[in-house]
Amino acid sequence: MANHKSALKRARQSETRRTRNRINKTKVKNAVKKVRAAMGESPEAAAEALKAAMSALGRAAAKGALHRRNAARRTARLARQVAAVKPA
Repeated sequence: MANHKSALKRARQSETRRTRNRINKTKVKNAVKKVRAAMGESPEAAAEALKAAMSALGRAAAKGALHRRNAARRTARLARQVAAVKPA
């Protein structure tokens, strides 16, 4: 464990950030799972779930829990999968 005052503060800050990032990443994972589950139900449900997932991904990227390009890539892949489910 850290001994210096500044190192103790850094450890506290790191713990806070780790917790915050974990919360945001979990929200993203759950949103993506809902999209994948909705793809089996109906295209409309998948589109609604995709909208929520895109919002969660964007929020996580804005807060720094995910890299912005990582969020963009995940969004694009999900959108492409949902588009493939839609009836022609």
